[in-house]
Amino acid sequence: MTPLRHTLNHHVMAVGESPIRRLFEIAADPSIISFAGGHPAPELFDVDGLAAAYAHVFATDGPRAMQYGSTDGEPEMREAAAGRLQGANVPASAAEVMVTSGSQQGLGLVAQALFNPGDVVLVENPTYMSALQAFAVQGVELKALDGDEAGIVPEALAAAIEMWNPKAVYLIPTFQNPTGISMPASRRQQIADVLADSDVWLIEDDPYAELRFTDDVLTPISADPRLDDRSLLLGSLSKVLSPGVRVGWIRCPDEEARERIGVTKQATALQTSTVDQLAAAHYLATHNMDEVLAPVRAEYQARMLTLVEELSQVLPEGSVMNQPAGGMFVWARLPEGFDTQALVFEAAQAGVLYVPGSPFYVADPDPRTLRFSFVSNGVEATREGVRRIAAVLGTDRTLAQSA
Repeated sequence: MTPLRHTLNHHVMAVGESPIRRLFEIAADPSIISFAGGHPAPELFDVDGLAAAYAHVFATDGPRAMQYGSTDGEPEMREAAAGRLQGANVPASAAEVMVTSGSQQGLGLVAQALFNPGDVVLVENPTYMSALQAFAVQGVELKALDGDEAGIVPEALAAAIEMWNPKAVYLIPTFQNPTGISMPASRRQQIADVLADSDVWLIEDDPYAELRFTDDVLTPISADPRLDDRSLLLGSLSKVLSPGVRVGWIRCPDEEARERIGVTKQATALQTSTVDQLAAAHYLATHNMDEVLAPVRAEYQARMLTLVEELSQVLPEGSVMNQPAGGMFVWARLPEGFDTQALVFEAAQAGVLYVPGSPFYVADPDPRTLRFSFVSNGVEATREGVRRIAAVLGTDRTLAQSA
């Protein structure tokens, strides 16, 4: 008899489990200081404000909130999402927006609606590993793009399009996961120019942009009107409101693509929670998000600076490390001879976690790299966590080179 596992979808069987999810199980131990997951600081959640938003929805529109809703999303939430996009300099109407249960569902829906087995998708290297999983489940072929300190190189993108004839390119231009890199406006323009001369879809993931430490609002590449027929921009409230409120969106100006994504959502999830959408929309309508996020940004910046300062004193000589202008992650590379994946469980035994860099790559993984999330721990816990890392690395207070 054929083993049952051989009857499963072979594309799904080929996709590995996220090592971050496995590390979450270890991180549940309260004695562990975790720099692994990109978990917003729970003490900074506006619990009272969200509770009031849910109470308002139940008091004023309870039966509707508890009922089935539209696949595309409730009108109030679609309007709210369009407003968030307009605030980021993206021309958007509610009609162009589909609400999703977080941006991860959006990635899955886009992959199902766009990709056929064998399609080529170009990605940054390294990049967000759960996006790689969402694409790989559809049987696509992932190809790495060359990048530098400003993101992917435009000439490399043009050459890859010429060589591989890809269906899409997936980018996180602002506070990229895992590297924290942000493309400057000039680089975004160059990328838009390359894509405007192609027929390649742009899948632009933008979950971190509002966690900025400066006043600069970086306009998404998708805002370029030349890309309206080939761009998909994904956003989320997970990082700025609550990951437990599973509300995100896809901005898709192309009507046919939006309809196909909607059919895909009908087939897999029917809708996004009605009550969550109505509560989120009410919260956004009654709060100035810049005022809500001001103390969050300030605290995250303080935590980032503490992490960078402490790491700079304990990483081995010859290490390099970024100092992001927002987002959630610090990316580092240790000198030759280090393997961060081999060290991660030794680190867990020492009471600290990080994420090894290798799983973020689709080609030529660098075993010396690792990612730290700076948002989950306060300043004192961060210092203690770095002290534990130093013990694992066998370092004293060696000054690492900053990059």
